[in-house]
Amino acid sequence: MAFGFWEALLILAIVVIIFGAGKLPTVMGDLAKGIKTFKAGLKDEESVDKPSAVREPEKLPPPQSEPPKTA
Repeated sequence: MAFGFWEALLILAIVVIIFGAGKLPTVMGDLAKGIKTFKAGLKDEESVDKPSAVREPEKLPPPQSEPPKTA
């Protein structure tokens, strides 16, 4: 299902009714800042994860063998 013109217009009208025309630039500016911060956080996380992607395998203790049981 495509997101068309009438759906976008309806969502915009609801947003204007809820927030009012005066606060709309402030709300959109805050939303843009949030998106920029989120993207910056993703880039930072990727740069931190790359060096740790090559990990040494865990060293497990040697298995303890039990003496064979005779029946």
